[in-house]
Amino acid sequence: MINFTLSDDQKQLQELARKFSKEEIIPKAAHHDEKGEFPREIAAKAWELGLMNTHIPAEYGGLGLGVIDGCIITEELAYGCTGICTAMEANVLAAAPVMVAGNEEQKKEFLGQLTAEPKFAAYCVTEPGAGSDVSGIRTLAKKDGGDYVINGSKMWITNASVASWYFVLAYTDPTLKHKGMSGFLVPAGTKGIVVGKKEWNMGQRASDTRGITFEDVRVPERYRLGKEGEGFKIAMGAFDHTRPAVAAGAVGLARRAMDEAIAYSTTRKAFGQPIAGFQAVSFMIGEMAMNIEAARLLVWKSAVEIDSGARNTKYAAFAKAFAADMAMKVTTDAVQVFGGYGYSEEYPVEKLMRDAKIYQIYEGTSQIQRLIMAKEIFDR
Repeated sequence: MINFTLSDDQKQLQELARKFSKEEIIPKAAHHDEKGEFPREIAAKAWELGLMNTHIPAEYGGLGLGVIDGCIITEELAYGCTGICTAMEANVLAAAPVMVAGNEEQKKEFLGQLTAEPKFAAYCVTEPGAGSDVSGIRTLAKKDGGDYVINGSKMWITNASVASWYFVLAYTDPTLKHKGMSGFLVPAGTKGIVVGKKEWNMGQRASDTRGITFEDVRVPERYRLGKEGEGFKIAMGAFDHTRPAVAAGAVGLARRAMDEAIAYSTTRKAFGQPIAGFQAVSFMIGEMAMNIEAARLLVWKSAVEIDSGARNTKYAAFAKAFAADMAMKVTTDAVQVFGGYGYSEEYPVEKLMRDAKIYQIYEGTSQIQRLIMAKEIFDR
């Protein structure tokens, strides 16, 4: 039997995250958007409540919850502010390679840091000249005795200046293309790491996004994840765990935009009646509700697949692409419902529209998701 009902524990998680979003995130979201200030205090409170690092197994200090549980939490946090949510959720992406390929010592050291204190980590793959084309990275890691020496530059790295450690993808043998990449865990205090200026982005400004340069950064061999040449597989495998939650964030953002549009359309009057009474408006909102529901179901499907031990690559791509495109459409329509007021910073929908755009770009663009879908359908 197929059942879409949440368990009692999941309902409690949902209510906890919803309450936190209402009381701690929404009142401060505009400030963090305006100032671009990292939400360290908010994240620390979320950490105390167990709303961060839920995916980390209990033996390393986490709650050991499933991907579906993380998606339920993420939707509620994103409802409050996706910039603040992304600042907290970046730990999931950074930790995923460790969970996928880390040995016992690596898991204890690096996952344990995130659960022992409210610390952050960062996933360092994208470079100034290599985004969707990961094989285009130029960062090198050369073996030198019992160490590797890393040189190169990364770009658009979330949590770059606040992370206590980084997952870094680098070539150990460039002649082998993607099969010559290896993954490394690099403590942030290692000599030779230079963190760049904060990028002032269109949206999600609470997120700390910067470039990082590695200048003769020496890391011991024990910090290499898996074998040499397995880095690309590890880095890409992490997305099967994280894309459902990213898609859930898009659902939360879209739901907030719809709620704002509903509230406004039932109070704003034109031609003697609330504008919600006009088909032009009510049809837009009806379509919002339909697509939000469809996106959530795709999120849950992709999460349940991987939680059950199945390969979810195709479904994660479905969820990520559909939810990202849906969020962009819903927020654009919400601005339209507000009319001229929607274009003003005094109302929340303009921020929601700015925040939505990145969902079509980070963790694999909407176009890359379609490439994955096609590959899964025709090749597998």
